Amino acid sequence: MRYYETLYIINPDLSEEAYRDVVDKMTGVVEKQKGVVTRVEEWGKRTLAYEVKKFDKGSYVLLQYCGEPSVIDELKREMSLDDRVIRYQTIKLSDHADPEALKAAAESDKKAPAEEEKGATDTKRTGDEGEHGIQ
Repeated sequence: MRYYETLYIINPDLSEEAYRDVVDKMTGVVEKQKGVVTRVEEWGKRTLAYEVKKFDKGSYVLLQYCGEPSVIDELKREMSLDDRVIRYQTIKLSDHADPEALKAAAESDKKAPAEEEKGATDTKRTGDEGEHGIQ
């Protein structure tokens, strides 16, 4: 299976329910084409670099998945037909990928930042800092 990444921008004026519907629809398209979704990252609303279809903001979603080339064709078709998707771009990350290993890596990436935040305390002092802070 090939490993792909699609970044798409959704209309920022949609309700939370309609937004969730678009994300679920695109994930479902990949799964219906016998693809395996490894990660869905919702980046939230951001300002666009330039106006696209009269929008200056958009809700970004990153979709990483494994599948055959036919998955890309169907996903592009669905995104082109859906007016709620403002723009999209797909890139191929790898020709040969193991979906299960990628899912496991995505799960460990989710857990790692949470663990780092818990144990992150700044106890080191540099040479410029005295015992009570910078002097």
